[in-house]
Amino acid sequence: MSTDRPLYEHIDDVERLDYYRRGGYHPIQIGDRFQERYRIVHKLGYGSYSTIWLARDERMAKYVAIKVGTADYGPKEAETLSRISASMVESREFSSNLLPLVLDRFNVDGPNGTHPCLVTPPARCSLADAAQGPFPLHIARSLSAQLAMAVAYIHKLGYVHGDLHMGNVLLQLPGLDLDRLSTKQLYDTFDSPDPEPVIRVDKQPLTSPGVPLYVYSPIWLREPGDEILLPEAKVLLADFGTAFCPTQESRFESYTPLQIRPPEARFEPTVSLSYASDIWSLGCMIWAILGVRPFLDTWLFGPDDATADQVDALGQMPDEWWETWEGRSKRFIANGTPKEGREVWTFNGRFEDAIQAPRRRRGTEVMCEEERDALFEMIRGMLVFRPRDRLSASQVLGTQWMRKWAIPEAETTWGRKLLCDSRSSRCL
Repeated sequence: MSTDRPLYEHIDDVERLDYYRRGGYHPIQIGDRFQERYRIVHKLGYGSYSTIWLARDERMAKYVAIKVGTADYGPKEAETLSRISASMVESREFSSNLLPLVLDRFNVDGPNGTHPCLVTPPARCSLADAAQGPFPLHIARSLSAQLAMAVAYIHKLGYVHGDLHMGNVLLQLPGLDLDRLSTKQLYDTFDSPDPEPVIRVDKQPLTSPGVPLYVYSPIWLREPGDEILLPEAKVLLADFGTAFCPTQESRFESYTPLQIRPPEARFEPTVSLSYASDIWSLGCMIWAILGVRPFLDTWLFGPDDATADQVDALGQMPDEWWETWEGRSKRFIANGTPKEGREVWTFNGRFEDAIQAPRRRRGTEVMCEEERDALFEMIRGMLVFRPRDRLSASQVLGTQWMRKWAIPEAETTWGRKLLCDSRSSRCL
């Protein structure tokens, strides 16, 4: 008897259907209820280890987000975020507003196993979804400052996030009072769930209770990046599934996308990652928020491409790394010296191509030379090959670019003074 799992016809903008298996996703349908209080009304998103749903908390008469993990995912994220959330409740620091508050957590048993569930306030969308071209410069500055504050805050609590990328930074819901909307009004204001039937490639009927009859695309709660108003540009740093406390455990593998993965994950594989690994990814993300693409080339086909691009932009890598890099001779004649005739995308060229030129084409504000120089100084302090030589998160907040350009825009977003002490990252 064949033990091959059935194949399903492809459906755009939904989770992988073959993950509906033992240990995988929990099958959820619109109208399902959890804990006798949470009624599922729409899909918010999905990832490799979870699906995220918009639910009506009928006990509290408000909408919530429920992240339902795969059965083999385990409770670690819920435990980590719950500890962070407890610190947030007691904190007077502004940065605690930039992380999701845990409202409830529970497990749900289903045909694919036991699934951890995390309840938080709903958000609008990720920065990856919101960025339809460059953000207006004042918006990008505010988003960058808030993200740096969020990273500084979790570092102060003793955690490395471990998976910083644009898809894990969410925009908070704007002033619209979502809770006042009935389910019908919610659908009229945004859109209704559009059930797509799950169909096997071999056209056989669905027989496993672990596979849903229908799947759903996420609700559209977002606007293009150039339509976001400054008071609405409030972020939430989400997805703590790979977060860890470096004083209590070691982590050797980086889960961030290749374009923003810290180089020590490749060249120091026996040394545990540290807070500095977040700083590298944060620097790449700030660049992407300010521009239309990551700092590194988007056409990376493997680790050698990433390493070559890093050396092209930043110069020589540590000699001991260079000596162990087997792919160096394909692109370089010496450490930091490219082969003759090979086109090199320089730091300045990346800035012009990703940040300035797209703004000129749209007729929007570009950076002046003073701001550009301050940004370069900060980014170069974050994208340093050796982790120990990078700026800390609190030092990033103390840079000239943050203090003169980015933090003031974040203060306008929140309508309050954010007193940031670069030595402690304390923002009230």
